[in-house]
Amino acid sequence: MSGTLFISDLHLASERPQIHERFFDFLRTHAARASSVYILGDLFEIWLGDDALEDAADPLACAVAQALGTLGRSGVGVRILRGNRDFLLGARFCERACAELLEDPTVIEVQGQPVLISHGDSLCTEDLDYQAWRCTARSPAWQRDFLARPLAERRALALGLREKSREVTRAKAAQIMDVSEEAVRAAFRAHRVGCMIHGHTHRPARHEHEVDGRRCERWVLPDWYECGGYLAWDAAGPRLVSL
Repeated sequence: MSGTLFISDLHLASERPQIHERFFDFLRTHAARASSVYILGDLFEIWLGDDALEDAADPLACAVAQALGTLGRSGVGVRILRGNRDFLLGARFCERACAELLEDPTVIEVQGQPVLISHGDSLCTEDLDYQAWRCTARSPAWQRDFLARPLAERRALALGLREKSREVTRAKAAQIMDVSEEAVRAAFRAHRVGCMIHGHTHRPARHEHEVDGRRCERWVLPDWYECGGYLAWDAAGPRLVSL
């Protein structure tokens, strides 16, 4: 096995079966030949809490955990970051998925090079409304209150929040929802790396940045709403691959 693969923004949901079938095929083929697979957030469209795995309350979540567990037990390293949709993903899911849960952001080593990985939403600092909500939703108090509610109530609340988010997003300028150049530069400085990989914006590309006289590169991962794809990094270097 060789090479490291990075994916994000699959937004798996029961109403989009074509996407999870594509994901399962990806795990059986591309991922099975890799040394490591990193999932950089928003694996799921909604994550209500790890108790969704109990008594098969969420069949899709159980199937995804089982498929990732099969990959992990085969010797492929599986690592997961939380996204803005599945920020409640926890240790119980990762144990079942044979995966390591990483903090966002995290510096890893790929082919001997330090690389900063993140979901990417924390870099969208010009979207003030979203950043305020992000701060609230990641507070221990809000999460305790949400997870204490019955699963059906949590689902109704999450669907309501998702619809509200869609309405707000339609009214915002596209550039506000993209990463801030200053936030990107600050991340490169703070973590002292020359390469960053993230998702969230659904705008796959390679960007170059000049930071304090250093040339840095930033890779943005594709979403999976259409064909899907990933970043592959082996001895030949990083490259974006469409499925």
